[in-house]
Amino acid sequence: MLVCALCVLPIAIVYRISGLWPATLLIGLAAAGHQGFSANLFTLTSDLFPSRAVASVVGIGGMAGAIGGMLIAEIVGHVLQWTGSYVVPFFMAASAYLVALLFIQLLSPALAPAPIGAS
Repeated sequence: MLVCALCVLPIAIVYRISGLWPATLLIGLAAAGHQGFSANLFTLTSDLFPSRAVASVVGIGGMAGAIGGMLIAEIVGHVLQWTGSYVVPFFMAASAYLVALLFIQLLSPALAPAPIGAS
């Protein structure tokens, strides 16, 4: 997941790239990092939670992601109006995966299965 998060980091400098192909390649690298991160995130859920809870956890995560997508669209719109630049949105996109990985490590440092229903 760290490798995938690091693949997204170069997206922070895309706004400074003047050529079409270099920008396209950096965005493609970030898209690949996003896909790898999300695939590992689904696997992480099935590794950390019992099978009877996986669908609920993924559903709650999907709902949170959809709400986050709604909110970030609004925030980016306001940022673009205030600054007239894509600098802040690109830096937010570049750092989001490292922040997510930090939260994963804080919430489950040993990546041990959750003791749901254990007696």
